[in-house]
Amino acid sequence: MPQTPHTEKHFTAGDRVRDIVIGMSDGLTVPFALAAGLTGAVATTDIIVTAGLAEIAAGSIAMGLGGYLAARSDAEHYQSERQRERREVRDLPELEAAEVADVFKEYGLTEEEAAPVVAALVRRPEAWIDFMMRFELGLEKPDPRRALVSALTIAFAYVVGGMIPLTPYIVLRAVHPAFAWSIAATGVALWVFGYGKGRRTGSGPARSALQTTLSGGLAAAAAYLSARIIS
Repeated sequence: MPQTPHTEKHFTAGDRVRDIVIGMSDGLTVPFALAAGLTGAVATTDIIVTAGLAEIAAGSIAMGLGGYLAARSDAEHYQSERQRERREVRDLPELEAAEVADVFKEYGLTEEEAAPVVAALVRRPEAWIDFMMRFELGLEKPDPRRALVSALTIAFAYVVGGMIPLTPYIVLRAVHPAFAWSIAATGVALWVFGYGKGRRTGSGPARSALQTTLSGGLAAAAAYLSARIIS
């Protein structure tokens, strides 16, 4: 009797989605808050556009560099811990073998059931180290391209997000109509972005959309009211 192939659909693009979320959320929020603040100070559209573009350029570079350094730090930490595990496997094999057995015991295996697997790993030093890295330390081997990809993804997402609240000021020459359109466009973008993030990560689309929209709206409102009070 023919069997229907079993296909498991798991979400595996966590790092890429995290980078997009970091870049897009800040890109939508910070330039929007800046434009709102300058609008509250009754600035001209030329000033708002110039300041907004400068902020997007600086922000995308800073965020991308931050993502690059974070990914590099993760890779260096992984390599440092792997070297330490390699030394321990070489110099303290009995202790490391006992730690492997302890890991299996946490999954409900008895010492007798774990013993053949432990012995098999002891005969394969690299697999032994891989096992300890993943199950003792909880570290996954990072992609060697991760740092550059992370930097470019975050920077690009920041630029895309930042242009949404700024575009009405570029197209329209009147400050307050542009501000109204910027609120509408950014509000929709925050909602869609939050909803999509919630669906992709499984955290609840509606709740994620509401949280994202409220956080961006509160930041812009605070900037606008502060500028109005000061001016």
